[in-house]
Amino acid sequence: MSVKVLAYGTAVEVVLQGTTILGGDSHPIHLHGFSFYVVGRGLGNFDRHQHPAAMYNLVDPPHQNTVSIPKNGWVAIRFRAVNPGVWFMHCHFERHMVWGMETVFIVKDGKTRGAKVMPPPPNMPSC
Repeated sequence: MSVKVLAYGTAVEVVLQGTTILGGDSHPIHLHGFSFYVVGRGLGNFDRHQHPAAMYNLVDPPHQNTVSIPKNGWVAIRFRAVNPGVWFMHCHFERHMVWGMETVFIVKDGKTRGAKVMPPPPNMPSC
């Protein structure tokens, strides 16, 4: 599992690469705590020098919280880390979590009251 710690307000881009090694289907990837913009997608291996300029949609990208990575293709997503807490991104095929196909984003508190993790309610039972 990968863990990424993000400062509040960070702009994040993640490129998800699909292969047939992990099965012949597309992979539905879900991010808890955020919706993201799907700014690009394509077939083959992602090329950071070619694809952003040629294949990204920065005008009106879809806004969603789950995206399907095409078989033998890639998807690029972007979001701004403005929801403090611990958030899980994973493939909806449970067998893939055993293979390490998940990431945790820890978003730090921001400076204002509305940009901090809320305290637990006073009547919340302790563990």
